[in-house]
Amino acid sequence: MEHKFQQLSKNVIIMHAEHDTDRPILAAVLGGRRTLLMDAGNSPAHAELFREELSKRGYRQPDILALTHWHWDHTFGMSAWNLPAVAHVETANALASLAGLDWSEACLEQLVTEGTISKESAADIRKEYGEERTITLMEPDIIFKDRITLDLGGVTCELVHVGGDHSEDSCFLYVKEDRILFLGDALGPSVYGGPRKYSSTGFLGLLRLAYNYRAEWYVESHGIPMNEEEFRKDLSSWERMARVVDVFGHDRERVVLEMKTFLKIDELPEDLLQGLEYFMAGTK
Repeated sequence: MEHKFQQLSKNVIIMHAEHDTDRPILAAVLGGRRTLLMDAGNSPAHAELFREELSKRGYRQPDILALTHWHWDHTFGMSAWNLPAVAHVETANALASLAGLDWSEACLEQLVTEGTISKESAADIRKEYGEERTITLMEPDIIFKDRITLDLGGVTCELVHVGGDHSEDSCFLYVKEDRILFLGDALGPSVYGGPRKYSSTGFLGLLRLAYNYRAEWYVESHGIPMNEEEFRKDLSSWERMARVVDVFGHDRERVVLEMKTFLKIDELPEDLLQGLEYFMAGTK
């Protein structure tokens, strides 16, 4: 498997997401005194690939870790880095609740049954780790509630709690000098604890927060980095759908009609039909 790396700016390098075992983007933010790692990866193997690439390029290895949220694919690589970790209080609580589990088949099945993880996550954990699942969870060292600013030496990172359907502890990480906004998975639907769903009002609120940064790069953890114009264009149909659902609520037929009219098409594409179901499920 080819692992793709990209220098987004003078101070930021990323390793792109890999979807086979749900590996998210990892990023290193290079300051004059410290290097910050955004998210730990979904396993020590995932972490090691990024460590090796940073070494090849002659970059300082990470000194501190910032977590966007608690989900396994963003945190299970923490033991491989063994770094001071910064996280939201709910991220810390979630990781503490998982400490001491053996991650056996029975354990995975129990976590799925109780809605802590999904069947898809359990399947990806099996693929990433195989049958011998030695998973060591680490708890964060620096806990914050609303936001925290980290000075790396000429480069400033701000970790901001934004919440959302995907995970209530979701955070944005903004690299101020490079104008790069890492969104984590905050714009995604809920994936654990029931059917996937979006709150249209909540989704629009997160979009407003993201747009207000006027960032040069917008980076979602399982997507491809986009400039502001690309990002707005990519989400324009979803934004419109959320606004229509905000007005018409559970009236699915009216929402479909409004979207067809807006897009000037006869049938909605599959991704928007799926998104519509998420919004319908999230309508109170």
